[in-house]
Amino acid sequence: MGPGVDTPTAGSDLAKILKTHYRAQMASIGLVGAGLVSRSPRELAWRRFRANRIGIPAAVASVGIAFFAIFAPLIAWAINVNPNDRDGTAITERGQTIGRFGGMSWNHPLGVEPGIAYDLLARLMYGARISFMVAVISTFATVALGLIIGIVSGYYRGRVDSVFGRFTDFLLAFPSFFMIIALSGPTIQRIERSGIARDNSARILYLIVILSFFGWPYFSRIIRSQVLSLRERDYVVAARALGASNRRIIFKELLPNLWTPVIVYVSLALPGYLAAEAVFSYLGIGIQPPSASWGLIIADSTKYILSEPTYFFIPAISLILVVLSFNLLGDAIRDALDPKSEQS
Repeated sequence: MGPGVDTPTAGSDLAKILKTHYRAQMASIGLVGAGLVSRSPRELAWRRFRANRIGIPAAVASVGIAFFAIFAPLIAWAINVNPNDRDGTAITERGQTIGRFGGMSWNHPLGVEPGIAYDLLARLMYGARISFMVAVISTFATVALGLIIGIVSGYYRGRVDSVFGRFTDFLLAFPSFFMIIALSGPTIQRIERSGIARDNSARILYLIVILSFFGWPYFSRIIRSQVLSLRERDYVVAARALGASNRRIIFKELLPNLWTPVIVYVSLALPGYLAAEAVFSYLGIGIQPPSASWGLIIADSTKYILSEPTYFFIPAISLILVVLSFNLLGDAIRDALDPKSEQS
C-alpha cells in the first residue's frame, strides 16, 4: 500500500506546482487575476505603452507643448504679454536688453528680443501655433494621399500599381528640397494673383501643399507593402470567395488592419514637418514679419549670438525639445503597437 499511496500524492503535488507556475506566468502578462481575463489588442498596447519609461514623459511633454500652442492667446493674456507689443523699458537706446539672460523678469519670463523688445515667450507661443498648423495639416494630407494611393496600388496591382509605382519612384528621386526653394517665389505669386490667399496665408498654403505633395510617396510605399501582404490573408480570400465587393473588402477587411502604421507614421511625421516649417521660415520661404515663427526667431537671433546668446539658445533648444518629445512619443507608440516588442 505504501507505493500505492505515495504515487498519487506525488502526482498531485506535481500538478499543484505546475498549476501554480502556470497561473504565475499568466498573471505576469495580465491574463489572469481572480480568473481568466481576456484583453483586447488596445488594452495590451496601452499596457506596453505605460510600461515604457520614456513614452509617458514624452506624451506629457507633447500634450503640454500642444496645449501652449493651441491656447497661446489665452495664456498670453493671463500672463499679460503680447507678441506685437514693444517694451521700450526692457532695452537700451542701442537696442541691447537690460538685465541678465536677455532681460528675463517677471514681466518677461524668457526675456525680450534685442532691438525690437518683443516678449520672447509670447513670440514663441504664437510661432508654435503657425508651426503646428502647418505640420498637422501637412501630416494628415500626406497620410490621406499615401493611404489612398497605397491601398489602390497594393490591392489592384497590375497596371494600376505600375503607374503609381513609376510616379512614386519619380517623386522619390526628385530633388524636392531644392525645388521647394526654387518654386516658392513664382508659386506664391500665382496663389496671390488667383485670389486664393495673400501674404503669409499664401506662404502657409504653399508650404502645406508642397510638403504634402513630396511627403506622401514614403507613406504610400509602407501602405502598399502592408496591403500586398493583407490581401493574401485567409479572411480576405474568404471574403472574396463569398462574393464581397472590392469596396467592402477595402473598407471592412483591409483598412481596419492599417491603423497601426497610420498612427506610427503620424507620430513620426508631425515632428518632421515641425522642423521643416522652421527650416523654410529660416530660409525666407515661410512666414515673414510681423508674424512670429520659430524659424524667423532663430534667423533673427543669429545676429545677436555673441552679444545676446540667450536669445539664440532659448528658441533653438525649444525647437530641439519639441521635435525630440514627439519623436520619442512616436517611438513609444511604435513599440506599444508591436506585439513582438520587448515591452510586451
